[in-house]
Amino acid sequence: MQKVSLVILNYKGKENTLACLDSLKDNFLPESIKLDIIVVDNASKDNLFVALKTKYPNVVFIENKNNLGFAEGNNVGIKYATEHGTDFVLILNNDTIVDKNLIRELLEVAETNEKIGIVVPKIYFAHGFEFHKDRYSKKDLGRVFWYAGGEMDWKNVIGFHRGVDEVDRGQYDRIEKTDFASGCCMLVKREVFEKVGFFDEKFFLYYEDSDLCERIRRAGYSMMYSPKAILWHKNAGSAGGSGSKLQDYYITRNRLLFGIRYAPFRSKLALMREGIELIFRGREWQRQGVLDFYLARFGRGSFKI
Repeated sequence: MQKVSLVILNYKGKENTLACLDSLKDNFLPESIKLDIIVVDNASKDNLFVALKTKYPNVVFIENKNNLGFAEGNNVGIKYATEHGTDFVLILNNDTIVDKNLIRELLEVAETNEKIGIVVPKIYFAHGFEFHKDRYSKKDLGRVFWYAGGEMDWKNVIGFHRGVDEVDRGQYDRIEKTDFASGCCMLVKREVFEKVGFFDEKFFLYYEDSDLCERIRRAGYSMMYSPKAILWHKNAGSAGGSGSKLQDYYITRNRLLFGIRYAPFRSKLALMREGIELIFRGREWQRQGVLDFYLARFGRGSFKI
């Protein structure tokens, strides 16, 4: 029997977390698969434990004393899973709703080749969370792509979600390699963590998934997109929304950290010039993100959460 450990990180998102767990109740799994669910709480103080104890008594609950961010917070759950003999870790955002076949479809792709390290699903915007709601007819809501695999533009050091804002008409229905896996949902083989390590806690929030993916790719593993595995995402449900000050700070700082580590030399130079321009012309928390990168203020950094 194989064991899958599902790790959900909660930060002041009790209702989202409970809705996510509700959607998992009917997930179809072969009898050969044992599923453990681990909920890690980043010092939310929202009485999630009481709700879980009543509704989901078999869920493992780990409460961090401080907000450790996405990277270290998830690492707590991943380490628990690997220490308790899991074969796969499924990292799942709490602001998601899953299709009943999600886990089965991810596993089927993961088991086709020993060099597949990560498998990711097709991710739609949850109904009503689309960027451009007025573009779509009612019948299309809930079938608008948030992510159908990722493409990395190394010249500009920007990762793109393939298909974002497009209505699903079957255009991304092939199993294929992806440049990067979204931390929103990724199934990872245990041996991958054993070989390359966990999320880098310097990132705290954002780009930690890209960093992990690049280490995995350089270790010789591939990352695969599985279109039959489906998920709905309430975009930026716990991050203040797209374009927030929080995103300004962590995306700016961490893009510099990621780019300086992995990008081609010319792209590194362009990224550094862009950072200097942001110091003079950027928004308040973009400027602070650049300064903290150069001052090596990583982890939580200067942003007060």
